[in-house]
Amino acid sequence: MSHEQQVPETKGVTVKLLSTVDLGPEIDGMAGRQLRMRLVTIAPGGVFGPVHNHKDRPGTVFILEGTITDHRNGVATNYGPGVGWPEDRNTTHWLENRGSSTAVEISVDIVRQG
Repeated sequence: MSHEQQVPETKGVTVKLLSTVDLGPEIDGMAGRQLRMRLVTIAPGGVFGPVHNHKDRPGTVFILEGTITDHRNGVATNYGPGVGWPEDRNTTHWLENRGSSTAVEISVDIVRQG
């Protein structure tokens, strides 16, 4: 069993919805989709899991504070303030905060309205 299959469930994570835009009236073919922006806070030792993918839910992340470790394909990459990463259809990952201070990110993605 790989390490990524042993990821604990989400803990120490707070998600605040900042805004949404209904994309149906904005872009032809986007009915039922929305652009969503969230503020995600991960406490020290927190995990944003389990392993998940972004098929049909592309997005980007930008780190405001702290360091977030992104686990993809068996590789752990640390991202600190002022940087981020894309989450495209090929992204399968999970996140954690290995640091001693709170990590804060802005997450923007396109999701199905539900």
